[in-house]
Amino acid sequence: MSSQDVLILIPARMASTRLPGKPLADVGGRPMIVEVARRSAAAEIGRVVVATDDEGVRDAVTAAGFDVVMTRSDHASGSDRIFEALGHVDPEGRATRIVNVQGDLPTIDPALIRAALDLLDNPAVDIGTLAAEITVEAERTNPNVVKAVGSPLAPTHLRALYFTRASAPYGEGPLFHHIGLYAYRRAALERFVALPPSPLESREKLEQLRALEAGMRIDVAVVDTVPLGVDTPEDLERARELLAHEAEGNSL
Repeated sequence: MSSQDVLILIPARMASTRLPGKPLADVGGRPMIVEVARRSAAAEIGRVVVATDDEGVRDAVTAAGFDVVMTRSDHASGSDRIFEALGHVDPEGRATRIVNVQGDLPTIDPALIRAALDLLDNPAVDIGTLAAEITVEAERTNPNVVKAVGSPLAPTHLRALYFTRASAPYGEGPLFHHIGLYAYRRAALERFVALPPSPLESREKLEQLRALEAGMRIDVAVVDTVPLGVDTPEDLERARELLAHEAEGNSL
């Protein structure tokens, strides 16, 4: 199922304010960044490369048998880091679809990675991403839970109209928790990183609004679960628990 024109890039930096050194934190007997790379490879859609500015991350990833590329340390976002990495890894432009998997998702289901990429089967779509219906009432008003607002194209498919930290849209009906995993057409990624921050992006502190404000099309696959993002020591312990439970069932 692996494709020569698909490249999975995983940005990883050590300078997390809430959980310093988290790419190398042990989860399930592996560094977190290695677990993310392992799950990305299990999606079987293309080559997996970690993009980092840290030699310790490089050494851990290399020791685990995965590809890694060193990038600058001054990138403002993961999108900028993967774009630099893309130029190093594939200067000839063979990869036409780029998947950005965050390096702090150690429990991500490989099927979710495939779901984001599948949205690019429609040539009109510039960027594919994910969301899950919110089922916990408190998350509807939590500004840390980003909502994807879109027009339904199918029961599990939206065309994104907006992303917001507010509770939206108003009225009866589901709200969708945005999951920050993206599949880009290469040309869309090149255009995106060349754009200046947009007004709504700056206001909401949401990078994906830059693409929408520039007229780019983002489609959303609605999936069943939100993968755990590890940002705090509590998240890390929860990830360890989930992976231990998974290991008991030998699910991956």
